[in-house]
Amino acid sequence: MSKKLSEEQYEKTVSFRLKQWLDGSRDPFLDTVEMKPQKPFVEDLEARRSRIREKKNVLKRVYDIRHNRQVLFFTKLYRAFCVVFCVFLVVMLVMAISQLPAIGEAERPVNNEVSERYIENGLQETGSVNIVTGMILDYRAFDTLGESHVLFIATCTVLILLRIDKNKKQALADLERDSIYEPENDAILQTVARILVPPIVIFGIYVILCGHLGPGGGFSGGAIIGAGLILYLNAFGFKKTEKFFTAKTYKKLSFCALGCYSLSKCYSFYTGANHIESVIPLGTPGAILSSGLILILNICVGIVVAGTMYTFFVMFRKGGY
Repeated sequence: MSKKLSEEQYEKTVSFRLKQWLDGSRDPFLDTVEMKPQKPFVEDLEARRSRIREKKNVLKRVYDIRHNRQVLFFTKLYRAFCVVFCVFLVVMLVMAISQLPAIGEAERPVNNEVSERYIENGLQETGSVNIVTGMILDYRAFDTLGESHVLFIATCTVLILLRIDKNKKQALADLERDSIYEPENDAILQTVARILVPPIVIFGIYVILCGHLGPGGGFSGGAIIGAGLILYLNAFGFKKTEKFFTAKTYKKLSFCALGCYSLSKCYSFYTGANHIESVIPLGTPGAILSSGLILILNICVGIVVAGTMYTFFVMFRKGGY
């Protein structure tokens, strides 16, 4: 039988040191490897000057525009091309202007059957007293539909580009808790906003609803309402504004407005295009409920424009809307 070792003898054995190394209680190389403290690096003054001199020489050779042949050749070619292009553009414009018909001449391109149709038959065919509104939302309603979709797509693009990563939501919440985006409580601005915002919004609604009766429409009325929302935001901050208008609200309103516009005009295209008799009642010209679907289309365009203006302002000011 093996003789039991004492504790002092056992600590001197290889098995005990292996056990300590496996347990991590002691490093076997501790105090056995010669270690010298690293001296702080001090660059020689002459070596530093040489290094700076070499760096300047490299930068001078690489970025020396005055003596670089390729850069000089490209610069001269670019200037010559600019001069040639400007001269060519001026000559083309002068030739085009010289061939235009004289002012007041009956054969001018402006005096064609399209504008004549708008002026002479616009009220009868669209029911809109405002010829411009009848042209935009009836004769050229498909173009206006594309413009509204462009606004919506532009807003979606801004939302994608300026959206905040999920990992940064907590940091954004901390910033909002500290009210870094909230405006200061300006009594004058808030008082003026309380007085002006309701009339601005009401006037915007009036411009939208009466766009087929006089100057106005969805674009101008929506811009007025958007300006009112921006004024309210600058006066009272995000906390109060987001109680009734958030990103989800904008998305729902825009989707419903564009969907209603698309369905309405698709129906109108099949019933009122190319001299086909339309079954949509135009009403009495001059009445608020007239002009067929123009009133509904004005409301849809106004909703999209107002929401787009406000959302753009919020995104570029705060981000992570």
